[in-house]
Amino acid sequence: MPPTRRTVLAGTTAAALALAAPAATAAGHAAAPRTGFERLADDGYAVLGGARVGIVTNPTGVTRDVRHLVDVMHADERVDLVAVFGPEHGFRGTAQAGGSEGRHDDPATGLPVYDTYGKRGRPLADIFTASGVDTVVFDIQDVGARFYTYIWTLFDCMEAAALAGKRVVVLDRPNPVTGRDAYGPVLEPGFASFVGRQPIAQAHGMTVGELAHLFNGEFLPAPVPLEVVRMRGWRRSDFYDASGLPWVPPSPNMPTPDTALVYAGTCLFEGTNLSEGRGTTRPFELLGAEGLDGRWAAAANELGLPGVRFREAYFTPTFSKFPHRTVGGVQVHVHDRRAFDPVRTGIGLLITARRSWSGFRWLENHWIDTLTGSTRVRTMIDAGAGTGEVVAAWQHGLAAFRSTRERYLLYR
Repeated sequence: MPPTRRTVLAGTTAAALALAAPAATAAGHAAAPRTGFERLADDGYAVLGGARVGIVTNPTGVTRDVRHLVDVMHADERVDLVAVFGPEHGFRGTAQAGGSEGRHDDPATGLPVYDTYGKRGRPLADIFTASGVDTVVFDIQDVGARFYTYIWTLFDCMEAAALAGKRVVVLDRPNPVTGRDAYGPVLEPGFASFVGRQPIAQAHGMTVGELAHLFNGEFLPAPVPLEVVRMRGWRRSDFYDASGLPWVPPSPNMPTPDTALVYAGTCLFEGTNLSEGRGTTRPFELLGAEGLDGRWAAAANELGLPGVRFREAYFTPTFSKFPHRTVGGVQVHVHDRRAFDPVRTGIGLLITARRSWSGFRWLENHWIDTLTGSTRVRTMIDAGAGTGEVVAAWQHGLAAFRSTRERYLLYR
């Protein structure tokens, strides 16, 4: 039997439990949101006391006054920070999608930076061992979608840390699109990849701290000693702007919280020959192709999808699909983000794009199956299914995931 959340939390230190305790004002309302790192620092880094620390982070690992936490921790004598581990795009964020910065010494701090991108299992465990750390800290801003790779960096690091006999500390941050619910299909095991290692929903509705407990309790071959430094004052209904935190793009094509809001649905266009807006200032909000015109926006608006409207748009990507060529399509405008369902919207857009443009094609490698976690979405759309039919087809698996998810939620 996989370890349960109760088993995982049983090993949490007293200091971490103190950090996990909810805080309230005298009026009984939640205090202003504070991230896991802020709470760690507030407590004098007690959870890290006596540990040789390595941190997995990227440009999103910043304080409220936009100092990078590596710089802050390196300058604080209470923390023995000895290594940094860089994920996709790199620790300082200089690499594009599918790239990393390689092994180097950080010019600002002199700390060794180890490249973890594309590594897992024993090779990653060996990197942790070679670095000399005994505690691996994780602090990266997620965007709430299964195929955003940083949550699988977390999973891989937890798995490798267990192999190497290391402890993992996760510094929690908000899910920018709220944690109200989970949406979309659940990945089938045969479609596991770096954009989805385990069977979770396409829009999971969890924080990275909650996901860490889920991974430890349900999916890891052996649980890792895990501590999550919870946020204080964050509510599941909060969008990112409620946090008062600065937005740092987690990757080059995630420029704003608005991008994150639509990403769990419109990223599906990566599996087609249409542009998903990479190479524009509005990736994942602008979608299109040569030969598309205003008929697509009209057809999409006729679906009456909740919380969203579509504008006929023309744009010229600077890279990726259709570079330096003018394409036609839509811009996604969310007018009621609480009613908006990104995954249903993505499916509706796929269906109407296919019906509006004779040139519509799935990529030959069926990347759409990898993104959605099965062949179901592609084959149903090809067979002429409507938006409601496709969405209905994943409800059984989604209900099961929602039930499992509930056991690992840390915030209300």
